[in-house]
Formats: sequence, structure tokens, C-alpha cells
Amino acid sequence: MALNAPPTPSGIRVLIVGAGFAGLTAAIECHRHGHTPIILEKFPELKPLGDIISFAPNSSRIFQRWPGVAEKLEPRALRPDGMTIKSWLGETLYKQMWSREEEEWGIRFDGHRGEFHEIVFQHALELGIEVRLGAKVDDYFEDESGAGVLLEGGEQVKGDVVLAAEGVRSKGRTTVLGYEDKPKASGYAVYRTWFGTEELLKEPDLHWLIAEGDKHCAWLGPDVHFIAASLNGENFSWVCTHKDEADIGESWQWEAPLEDARKVLKGWDPLVQKILNRTPSPLVDWKLVYRDPLPTWISPKRRVALIGDAAHPFLPTSIQGASQAMEDGATIAVCLRKAGKNNIKEALEGFEAIRYERVKSAQKTGEQTRDIWHKADFAAARENPESLRLRREAWLLNFDAEAYAEEWYERTVEAVRTEGVEGARRLHVMEGTNGYIEYGSLSGTEAAGEPEL
Repeated sequence: MALNAPPTPSGIRVLIVGAGFAGLTAAIECHRHGHTPIILEKFPELKPLGDIISFAPNSSRIFQRWPGVAEKLEPRALRPDGMTIKSWLGETLYKQMWSREEEEWGIRFDGHRGEFHEIVFQHALELGIEVRLGAKVDDYFEDESGAGVLLEGGEQVKGDVVLAAEGVRSKGRTTVLGYEDKPKASGYAVYRTWFGTEELLKEPDLHWLIAEGDKHCAWLGPDVHFIAASLNGENFSWVCTHKDEADIGESWQWEAPLEDARKVLKGWDPLVQKILNRTPSPLVDWKLVYRDPLPTWISPKRRVALIGDAAHPFLPTSIQGASQAMEDGATIAVCLRKAGKNNIKEALEGFEAIRYERVKSAQKTGEQTRDIWHKADFAAARENPESLRLRREAWLLNFDAEAYAEEWYERTVEAVRTEGVEGARRLHVMEGTNGYIEYGSLSGTEAAGEPEL
């Protein structure tokens, strides 16, 4: 398919539940590939809320395919030259530079979640994609010929396929699994905030972090890390990941007084204390939920698929949650076009097989980074500072989900027929430590939600 060629209508009606980045990407990509997407979002209006979010090169290239979107994101994007890594007492240990990554794999877009979301949402509306706000889904259903949802109030909305993109509490998970699986507390939570720099600039010791270009700095301590980022000298964000055994109850997002973060960060670098002194209260208290990996993302009749956090929630330390959600949307759109309206089941089987092992490997990177940072041996790090770097690898970042699906779809669905689901998934297992099976010009070797850190 040519980059901006008018799509050939496929006749496939795609219901998408949730207007986050997973749902919006699926809708925009489905529109690009000739399907008819309809987004159902429970909130009556979408507000530019949130704090920092990160889209790595593997998802930034998806933005760049949408006319005008990358150009609107760029002025709002965080552009530091790298990330400084310090000990919790303030010793600078390492600076990881982004230049090689950008030269070899492409740019990333880091910025305010709400601002980025508004740009993507407006793009979907400009394309003429139908978005129904205030449409709360009570249940999903499917049969051999299609699938749909039951809205609060009793209305049924039907389509050829339903994509559940409403996050970790998606009711679509019950349809896929056949039972309700409740999220568990992970043992960790994140304090997070985003605010203007006026008060911070009153601290001379913080000028280097704010007034000398965009900056990104991480402090590592025992089972805690604190990351600060400045944008355009005007906005500041920080996140603090720490141990938290509290039960998540019915929500995993609360407000917390600034004093709670002070307790976690007591005795840390004086610069961290000065940041806290100028931070407005309250903070967002984001409980990191845990779910066991799902055996499947697709329903028994192969008409409902989970995408994004509904299928695979990520730890923030992966810095890949939003990017992998976007890859889901790009992949499912290709699979539906290649399968055609009469082969929806095949499309969903192919989608899951193409994505499953890649996502599982990406999720593991979050666990690895958290463990390296939270259990850092600072004496050893002084001898080998690069041991603290974020794992930024070619197999993960130098990847084009659309191109990969185009190349691998037929072989994947043939493997489903002949070898079953597990056999098809094995086609897409990482090879060694250097990346995925080669395809086109995007294979590579190892080089380098939000930063969601």
C-alpha cells in the first residue's frame, strides 16, 4: 500500500472500545487500510490530563505516517541529548547519549500525555473516524458472523470484529478468557507529577536542570528510583518508583500528599530535596498492577481481540507500554486487510501470533531495568558505568510493525493452520540477543506508562 494512497474499502466494520493511544492508533491504522473503524469511549469528554509519556522510534515511525501529526508533536517534544544517571546521594555515575539511537533508528517523542493525546485524537476526527463519547460498554458478545458490545442503557453496537482497548480492567478480557481475572498489586507504585518551572527557577542549584535546554536525569537508590525531566524551560515532570504493598482496591490511581514522597526520598541528594521543596501537592499515586501473562488475546470465536494494556500491561521501566500499544494497532490493521472480510478469524489468529512473543520479550526489559536500578551496586557501577544504561536495543526500537506484518502475515497464518498457535508464535521468537528474524532493511544488532520510568 502506498504511503498516502486512498485506501481500498475492505467492508470490515471494526468496533474499538477505548480512545487511548491503543484505540486511536488502531482506528487510524484501520482507516488507512480501508476498514471502517468506530471508537466507543466511556468518558463523555476527553481532557488533556496526565504527565510524561514516551514514544520510542518503533512507534514514532507510525506517527510519521499520519500527515501532519509528527509536525504537531515536535514543538511539544522533550529533546535532551541524553540521560544523566546519579546515585541517590548525588554522585554522577553515567550519561547515556541518545544521538546514536536517533541517527540509526529514528527520533522519539517524549512529552505531556494529554497534549500528545489531544493531537492524535483530533487527527482521528479530521479523518472522519466516528467517535462516540459517553458510550460505556457493559459487555461483549460474538457469534460466527460478527461481534459487538452492549452499552450501558441497553443499546447493542455490532461489527465484524471488536478490539478491546480500554486498559487493564477491560471487560473484553472476560470474553477472551471465559472468566474474570482481577489485577493484583505488583508491590510497587509511582508518585508522578507535571508542573510549571516558575518556583523551581528560584533555586539557583537547579538552573542546569531547567534553563540550559531540555534535561533528563535519574537518581537510583535501594529499591527506589527518581527521574526528573524539563521541557522548553517551562514545564517540569518527575516520577518516583518505590515499594508499595497497598491493596489496589477498585482503583490503581489516587492522590497522595507530597509528604509521602518526602518519606520515601528522605536523605537523598540535596538537589532532589530542592525539587521536592518546589513541587506542588498533591501528587498522582499510581499503583503498578500486575497480571499474569494471558494464554491468548483473542476470543473463542475469533471475533474479539485485546490490544494495548488490555492484552499486555507494561512496567513503566520498559518505556514501551505506549509504543507496543501502537504496534498492536498497526499490526491488526494489516492483518484484517490481508485476510479480508470473510477471514476475520484468520486475521486475529495471525495478529496474535505475530505480536505475542515480541510483546513478551519487550515486557521483560522493564523487569530487567527495574532490577538493575533498584539493586545497583554503586562500587561496581563506578568500575563499569555502562552497566546502568537503559537497554535500548535494535530488535526493539529499530522495528516497523506495519512492514513486519506485511512481510510475515501469510507465513504466520499458514503456520497456524499446520503447526497450531504455538508453532506460529515460534516464528517470531527473538533470535539470541541480537534481535528478531531479519526482514527487509530493518534487522540490526544490539546498540543501545511516559519516559514512563
